[in-house]
Amino acid sequence: MTSTQTMDPHHSAQDVIRCDLCETAIVQMYCDFCHVNLCKPCIGEHISDEYDKHKIVPFQQRKSTLVYPKCATHLTKTCEAKCRECDIPVCFSCFTSNKHKEHHFLELSEIYNSKKNDIAKDTEELQNIISPTYEDITNDLETQMANLDGEYEKLTTAVTEHGKQWHREIDNVINDMKKEIDDLKGKHFDILKKHAEEIKQTQSLIEQTLLNLKEIEASNEVYMTTEYSSRNKEFSKLPPKVQISLPMFNPKPVDREQIYKLFGSLAPLSTTTEENGYKLKKPETSSRELLEEPELITSIDTGYEKLRNVTCLSEEEIWTSGNISDIKCFNIQGSLINTITKKSGGFPNDIAVTGDRDLVYYDMKTKTVNKVKNGQIEEMIRLQGWVPVNLCVTSSSDLLVTMFSDDKTQSKVVRYSGSTEKQTIQFDEEGKPLYSGNSKIKYISENRNLDICVADWKAGAVVVVNQVGKLRFRYTGHPSTTKNKPFKPFGITTDSLSQILTADFNNHCIHILDQDGQFLRYIDNCDLKDPWGLFVYKNNLFVAEYEGKIKKIKYLE
Repeated sequence: MTSTQTMDPHHSAQDVIRCDLCETAIVQMYCDFCHVNLCKPCIGEHISDEYDKHKIVPFQQRKSTLVYPKCATHLTKTCEAKCRECDIPVCFSCFTSNKHKEHHFLELSEIYNSKKNDIAKDTEELQNIISPTYEDITNDLETQMANLDGEYEKLTTAVTEHGKQWHREIDNVINDMKKEIDDLKGKHFDILKKHAEEIKQTQSLIEQTLLNLKEIEASNEVYMTTEYSSRNKEFSKLPPKVQISLPMFNPKPVDREQIYKLFGSLAPLSTTTEENGYKLKKPETSSRELLEEPELITSIDTGYEKLRNVTCLSEEEIWTSGNISDIKCFNIQGSLINTITKKSGGFPNDIAVTGDRDLVYYDMKTKTVNKVKNGQIEEMIRLQGWVPVNLCVTSSSDLLVTMFSDDKTQSKVVRYSGSTEKQTIQFDEEGKPLYSGNSKIKYISENRNLDICVADWKAGAVVVVNQVGKLRFRYTGHPSTTKNKPFKPFGITTDSLSQILTADFNNHCIHILDQDGQFLRYIDNCDLKDPWGLFVYKNNLFVAEYEGKIKKIKYLE
């Protein structure tokens, strides 16, 4: 600070509160009646007016003394009671007057304390239940609006596909009719040809007769001439004329309205108002349901040299993948019960299970997301210009896929319904990238509140957005004296309490956060080594350790 700058006498550079009287000393006390900040030396000056209402309290206890309202009738008196019949504050003089004779009174302090309790309850309910419920409703509506394009695109696609079917049927009708025309043309030609052949046959007879006549005329033989018999009468009788009418095409008039009815119909928008459609959120379950000491239940040796992923259909169907093309399924006893071998070779970077109990995996080699249904591999999504990294299945059976651009400068999250792209999440409200742009792993999971949680290894952060893609928070680790290596999250999953669990590969532990990104605790016992993939099934945590083991850990009460 230069000599030309001035200083507010009530505040220092640290913005501490000063005494209202001397304006220099730091405040220590407070007059809870006059609402004045005081240092101890100034207390005497403040109460020197001999006013008997002063109440000096430590500054931290300020405003603990109730300030009663002034009486509207007796202006010098304060009201410490309330008349129930008149519903107004009253002072002692009012209390003894005839105006309130036989009335009932309540102490304002009791009303104040009761209302304070009500206010505290209302505040807690508004903050923890009502306001979050409205936030969920807003998020749900925003999600519906964000998904409109995708949903209506499905409708348009259905109409287009039905139109293609109609076009095919119309083309079939046209082709059948063309074939019928060709058949009629052939029959027409055959009739004319037959008639022409009969005429040519007669013509041939006439030509032969002419030759005979010329021979007779040139001859002087009596017998040949006397035996001549004329055929002119026979030839003069002309054959019947064959007349064939050309077929006519009789098109039916195009009735657009009738076609519209036959083609199909769109049901109108149906809007209903359900009075009890929304339910207030239940208070969030606190972290006290976490076990004080997580327990290792079982350990399965998968045989992978480098295990990366785990997901469960049940405890008898635990799917795993690692550094080989095989995707293996184990039961909880550790027995191998199924193996799926990818067609393309290479290894599946991530796996998930759909609501229909089908296995989904991502193949970096082919840039495809594939489904295993009834033992057969089906291609679901093929990307151009982007490479899929990790994936998860949502509660609505959509597929969330993290991916990076071919030049490894951008990353994003894309939501798919089947093979149809519904939503892209890439930038925050300021247009800045939400995720680090590179080819590094970015495991993803949907929380029960529909938040989308991404473990961004390169950024050293868990990035959480709501269902419409708005950034909620970033978690960059928790200060610890025992976790000395940088926080680089690998696998991520969520549980029934909307808690977020992420694998800290470097520090051999699991971080547990609440749904708002507040650190709750570590899971760092259970002899964890290089945890990579995570999955919660029935409130038990399944951890895929890079060295090849699946560990089942109980961490909730």
